Amino acid sequence: MIEILVLYYSRHGSTRNVARLIARGIESTGAVARLRTVPELSIAGETKPAVTADDPFVTLEDLKACQGLALGSPVRFGNMAAPLKHFIDSTSKEWLAGTLIGKPAMVFNSGSMLHGGQETTLQSMMLPLLHHGMVIVGLPHSEAALHTTTGGGSPYGPSHLTSEARRHPDTDEKALAIAGGKRLADIASKLHP
Repeated sequence: MIEILVLYYSRHGSTRNVARLIARGIESTGAVARLRTVPELSIAGETKPAVTADDPFVTLEDLKACQGLALGSPVRFGNMAAPLKHFIDSTSKEWLAGTLIGKPAMVFNSGSMLHGGQETTLQSMMLPLLHHGMVIVGLPHSEAALHTTTGGGSPYGPSHLTSEARRHPDTDEKALAIAGGKRLADIASKLHP
């Protein structure tokens, strides 16, 4: 059975919403989506809590058990959020052991500002995955929603442009997230039959 780890951090729920859509795409292929998140970090001067975690916290064992990875974060100054980066920084032993070599991976995010760093965040999230030897999976231009989206989504991965008026992904963002999950699971099944 192909099992894909959908690992995300979500401060206000938007990235979690994209993660759920990607999981739907994964499961539409018959694969299993293992949704996991990371714990909040203490940030000086902040008192607003993160969204209550609906999914369990990730373990290093989750990385070993999966045949693919979808990694998601809110946009933070063109990079992934600190709690997710903190977890990635803890994977040195898995890097040395080659745990993720040859497994496919995709990245996704959410952000509240058009041109606010969604694509650079997606690209920067790919860097540690490349160091782990993972095979990066993007969204091809054959996905019709890439040509019509006025919110999130790019060849680098699914995303959601969020605001008070747009709390949930729109039709194109949903289509791209589901298509990304399907593509990731399909490639995982070819690489790890």
